[in-house]
Amino acid sequence: MTSSPALTAPDQRQRLKAIIGGSTGNLVEWYDWYAYSAFTLYFAPHFFPSEDRTAQLLSAAGIFAVGFLMRPIGAWLMGVYADRHGRKSGLTLSVALMCSGSLLIAVTPGYDVIGVGAPALLVLARLIQGLSIGGEYGASATYLSEMAGRDRRGFFSSFQYVTLIAGQLVAICVLLLLQATLSEAQLDAWGWRIPFLIGGALAVVVFWLRRGLAETQSFAVAKAKGSPKSGFVELVTRHPRETMTVMLLTAGGTIAFYAYSIYMQKFLVNTSGLSRESASQINAITLLLFMMLQPLAGALSDRIGRKPLMIGFGVMGMSCTYPIFSALAVTRDALTAGLLVMAGLVIVTGYTSINAVVKAELFPAHIRALGVALPYALANTLFGGTAEFVALWFKQSGMESAFYLYVSAMIGVSLIVYIRMRDTRAHSLIQED
Repeated sequence: MTSSPALTAPDQRQRLKAIIGGSTGNLVEWYDWYAYSAFTLYFAPHFFPSEDRTAQLLSAAGIFAVGFLMRPIGAWLMGVYADRHGRKSGLTLSVALMCSGSLLIAVTPGYDVIGVGAPALLVLARLIQGLSIGGEYGASATYLSEMAGRDRRGFFSSFQYVTLIAGQLVAICVLLLLQATLSEAQLDAWGWRIPFLIGGALAVVVFWLRRGLAETQSFAVAKAKGSPKSGFVELVTRHPRETMTVMLLTAGGTIAFYAYSIYMQKFLVNTSGLSRESASQINAITLLLFMMLQPLAGALSDRIGRKPLMIGFGVMGMSCTYPIFSALAVTRDALTAGLLVMAGLVIVTGYTSINAVVKAELFPAHIRALGVALPYALANTLFGGTAEFVALWFKQSGMESAFYLYVSAMIGVSLIVYIRMRDTRAHSLIQED
C-alpha cells in the first residue's frame, strides 16, 4: 500500500525551506514584541507623565508585565488550535494578531491628548500582542522541532531562539538607526512611533509568507491516527509531570534571559549611569554575539545531550549572577560593561539554545503545541514578564541587590529540575511520530 503524500517524511531541502520560512515569521513576531521594551525610554513620558524617570519606567514595565497575563490564555487557545488545525494555521493566526497590536501602539495619541485613554489603549495593544506571542512560542517551537531531522534537531530548533534574539536585535538596531538620524527631541516627540509602524507592515508580509508553509509530518500522522483531541483537561490529567517539568525548567531560564537582555538596557542607564546611546550599543553587540552562539550550542546538544547544557547553565547562573550584576552596578566603562553582559549571556545560552526542543520532546504530537506553550507561558508570566517590574521595584525601594539574589534563587530551582529529569535527546517522543 502506497503511503499518503501527507505522511511522507520531508527531505533535507524541504526541511530547510520550512525552517527558514518559520524562523522568518518568528523574527518579526519577536521584533514587534521587543520594540516596546527598546523604545520605553522614549515613549514612557507620553503615556505616564511624571517628573521621576524610574516611576515612568515602572509604569511602562507594569504594562509590559500585563502583556504577559495574556500569554497563558494565548498559549492555551492557540496551542489547542495548532494541535487540532495544524502548526501552519497557528503560526498564521498569531502573526495577524501581532500586526494589529503593533499598529495600535503606533497610532495611539499621548496622555496630553486623550488623557487616561492613552495608557488604556497601550494596555489593550499589549494584551493583543500577549495573546499572539503566547501562541507563537508553542507553535514555532513545535514546528521547528518537528521539521528537523533526528540527528540535527537540537541545531535546527535552536533557530527558534536565534530568531527570537534577532527580533530583539533588529528592534535595537532600529533604535540605533533612529538615534543616528533623528535628534533627541524628534525621537521623544514622534520618532518612537516608527518602529511600531515597521513592525505592523512586516507582520502583513509574514502573514502571506506563512500561508505557504508546509505542514509537519508529526501533525499529519497524529491526525491520520485519530489521536485524542488536544485540550487543557487532556494536558493536566494525562501529562501532569511533563507540564510541571516545563514550568519549572523555564522559571530560572526565562528570568535570567530577561534580566540579561530585556532589562539590561535600562539597568545600564538607570543604575550604571551610562548614556542611552551607549546602553543601546552594548545591548546590540552582545545580543548579536549571543544569537551566534545558539546554533553552536544546539549542535553540541545533538552530540552530548541536552542535560549537560542545562546543568551548566544552572550551576554557572546560580553562582555568577550576583557578582556580574554587582560589578555592572558600579562600572562606568562601556567596554567593561559589555564584557560583563556577554559573560551573563554565554551562561544563559545553556538554556536558550535548547529549551524549545527539550519541551517539544516531552510531549506526544497530538498535544505537543499546547504542552510546549501553556506551561512555558505560565512560567513566563510569573517570572519573565515580571522581571523588569520586580527589578525596578527593588531599586525604588533601595534594595536593588535583592533582585540579583532573586534571579540566582530561581535559577537554582530550575537546576534541581535539570538534575532530576531524563535527557530528552535519548528519550524523545518526536522520534515516535
